[in-house]
Amino acid sequence: MPVVGFLGSQSSATWAQFVAAFREGLSQTGYVEGRNLAIEYRWANGQNDRLPALAADLVRQQVAVIVANGPAALAAKAATTNIPIVFETAGDPVQLGLVTSLARPGGNLTGVTSLNEEVGAKLLELLHELVPRATIIGLLVNPNNPNVAEPTTKSLQDAARTLGLETHVLRASADHDFDTVFATLVQLRAGALVIAPDSFFVTHSEQLGALAFRHAIPTICPYRGFAAAGGLLSYGTNIPNLFREVGVYTSRILKGEKPADLPVQQAVKLELVINLKSAKALGLTIPPTLFARADEVIQ
Repeated sequence: MPVVGFLGSQSSATWAQFVAAFREGLSQTGYVEGRNLAIEYRWANGQNDRLPALAADLVRQQVAVIVANGPAALAAKAATTNIPIVFETAGDPVQLGLVTSLARPGGNLTGVTSLNEEVGAKLLELLHELVPRATIIGLLVNPNNPNVAEPTTKSLQDAARTLGLETHVLRASADHDFDTVFATLVQLRAGALVIAPDSFFVTHSEQLGALAFRHAIPTICPYRGFAAAGGLLSYGTNIPNLFREVGVYTSRILKGEKPADLPVQQAVKLELVINLKSAKALGLTIPPTLFARADEVIQ
């Protein structure tokens, strides 16, 4: 029975839906955990400095394939040049050094990318379209993941200058940081908040949505769970769909294909979700042009 190593930067509880989607992808191509496949899970619980040791442990176990998300993928790459690695990342895999090109990855890595860091400017534009009077904007990033935080910050700040907006970068890498972030937004008299793409924010999107609603701060996030929990807007990739594709790629490698021959898949569909209840609570009217572009409106 082949063994797959699953290396996650967060926890098993917060990643349950992504693991379920990964298993769906495996089952679509004939692999079922416990029947003809074993999975060894390693979780960093938000402590990225633990990832190298966890990756090394999977290498010692001589797993057939390693599955890893953004920061975990870099740790896995550093740990082995022989074991195939399938990644999911919000960043550009070429810039991150994971692959030599998207079409021809080369080496022992391939995977999927949401390219969510590239939508940083778009997040700001959508929020500005809905809240044009907000001239002071907060940007929330995870300092523990600079490979995504830094390019997203640059992209958003460039867009802010074009729009004549003032931005303030706020940082959170643990649950207890969120209350400080929203208290700081109040002190800054910020009129809105953009949450950057990051696996940590994916797993805390519901908490962030509830906080944004409670503090009455118009906020946009790349993840649907945020809007579903009370956040105003979300715009980004369907992350569970990406993990299904990771499962499919893992199966193909188990059946003999090589990562170097499997092009990195890019998410082509970005979903705009509007929470109408939150908009009404904030006294905002959704412009018809924005309403027409929504993929989902939560009543």
